[in-house]
Amino acid sequence: MSENTQTQDREITGYDASDIQVLEGLEAVRKRPGMYIGSTGERGLHHLVYEIVDNSIDEALAGRCDRIEVKLLPGDIVVVSDNGSGIPVGIQQQTGLPAVTVVFTVLHAGGKFGGGGYNYSGGLHGVGASVVNALSEWLEVEVCDGKHRYYQRFERGTQVADLAVIGETDKKGTKVAFKPDPEIFEGTEFNHSTLLERLREQAFLNAGVNIIIADERETGEPLVTQLMYEGGIVSYVDHLHKRRDANVLHSKVIHFSTANIHGGGEVAMQYNDSYNNVIYSFANNIHTGDGGTHEIGFKNALTRVMNDYARKNGILKEKDPNLSGDDVREGLTAIVSVKLQDAQFEGQTKGKLGNTEMRALVEGMTYDKLTTYFEENPSVAKAILEKAQGAFRAREAAKKARELTRRKSVLESGSLPGTLSDCINKDNVDTEIYIVEGISAGGSAKSGRDRTFQAILPLRGKVLNVEKSRLDKVYSNELLMPMITALGCGIGDDFDLENLRYGKIILMADADVDGSHIRTLLLTFLFRFMRPLVDAGHVFIAQPPLYRIGKGKTIRYAYNEREREKYTAELNPEGTARLDVQRYKGLGEMDAEQLWDTTMNPENRVILQVTLSDAAEADEIFTILMGEKVQPRREFIETNARYVKNLDI
Repeated sequence: MSENTQTQDREITGYDASDIQVLEGLEAVRKRPGMYIGSTGERGLHHLVYEIVDNSIDEALAGRCDRIEVKLLPGDIVVVSDNGSGIPVGIQQQTGLPAVTVVFTVLHAGGKFGGGGYNYSGGLHGVGASVVNALSEWLEVEVCDGKHRYYQRFERGTQVADLAVIGETDKKGTKVAFKPDPEIFEGTEFNHSTLLERLREQAFLNAGVNIIIADERETGEPLVTQLMYEGGIVSYVDHLHKRRDANVLHSKVIHFSTANIHGGGEVAMQYNDSYNNVIYSFANNIHTGDGGTHEIGFKNALTRVMNDYARKNGILKEKDPNLSGDDVREGLTAIVSVKLQDAQFEGQTKGKLGNTEMRALVEGMTYDKLTTYFEENPSVAKAILEKAQGAFRAREAAKKARELTRRKSVLESGSLPGTLSDCINKDNVDTEIYIVEGISAGGSAKSGRDRTFQAILPLRGKVLNVEKSRLDKVYSNELLMPMITALGCGIGDDFDLENLRYGKIILMADADVDGSHIRTLLLTFLFRFMRPLVDAGHVFIAQPPLYRIGKGKTIRYAYNEREREKYTAELNPEGTARLDVQRYKGLGEMDAEQLWDTTMNPENRVILQVTLSDAAEADEIFTILMGEKVQPRREFIETNARYVKNLDI
């Protein structure tokens, strides 16, 4: 670029030194909260609690804490307390302020950057407490050091009073109370079950630490749960299988651990007869949802051990191909946990571990320990390898079915399914496809749509429950294959989001129990075999109305009982008029115009975007709701019924 061009660009944009802003203190956090906690939605809101709890967990890792309590109070207030050593209250030399004040007001300040305070720690790179403070309407901290009780209050990150002694005590510990700032967050109501699962996870990872969650938001007795597991991650695997009521292939959880100068690693694993696998990995008690070097090391070693053992013992013959990673992980539930100094995470919220030394540690440990275990327990090894070989045969069958499907598509006059009514626009940003329950509803949708950008694919017959099926069954299913072909992005190893033909995939089913079941079956399929569609925000659920309420030429559509009562009162305030009230038993009862007005017109419709705030929890719920076992499904419904509010249908 020439000098003249550069000058011209500056004049056009008006960008100079005066446009550079320097944000002081915690201003940067309030200005760009998503950079620090991921989002300002529900996930980011709960992250505030995790950060304060993680600091208490670090005390437990250091051997100074064995009790952590989390209270949910009315008014969206959270109180986290522990019996650790307490945040230091002495003067910090660089700032001249009490250390506790520095921890809550200065980014990248804490006891985890050096010295001997913590060998291993989680926390948000040392900025956790200050970020929570910055994003709270107010925050109060109390510290007990065995002699005095100290107190300080902050409002939106700024201290409103100096640290003060408010009493004497022989106890030690820290208590932090805060109220999330409604100016920052989309909503400030905490979800009890979300926090409970995270705290349960921490209790499993820290054997012997007593973690208590008390929900005191409702009147009457508080809902109190104590979480303590002496078995650690072995108990975690047991819990996952009991929660899912899984049929395990071997009675005892396989467990092994190791340590070296870089840190320590621990694995607990057990196989069941399902077709899915669950691997949860952690680094310094932080759930690494995107995996990382420790998880890669475990997976690599597992595949190598299985193939080496199978060949050594003649289970795999010389000409047999190796088992793949997917084959050996089918039906596996595993926890991989590492502890290390100077943990390096990718992303501010620690989704992925990057330390290369952890891959070598976990891979070496898994290969050596699991090889020895198989040699000492040949019956267990045989059962697991039979499971893996079954997965291999199913994968080969799926490959043949996929190739057959491709050949049929080439030979047929058009590669798109005949039941698809496609749209004119081919831009996958502005187009949408309605996957519609029933031929009758599909006909109404086809007649009522805007064919410029809306495609219709009606479903014929019962949707396959893929929770109980392998990939080969999916490829041979006459109902799912048209949907796979219409979307264009493939499934499994062939999945490519770039080939998606529509920007929105809208599931449209009746507003009744059967319709809910069909939606759940479709969501299970998308989650298990096309999950990037959900992750990228392409999946939606249509919301058809339950009632049509008419008075003369005035028409109202009600989507629930509450709206029906509202519109009935609105159209018949005196209670003397005769209203035409129609209860839709299904989509097929609506004509094309009604379906367009209520469910398909972008200006009027209500559609719900399907998102994942916690993939691990979603995986477990799909297994519970769609799996073989009745008991965990019943328990899930009984446990969660109390949280259903304003049930309309």
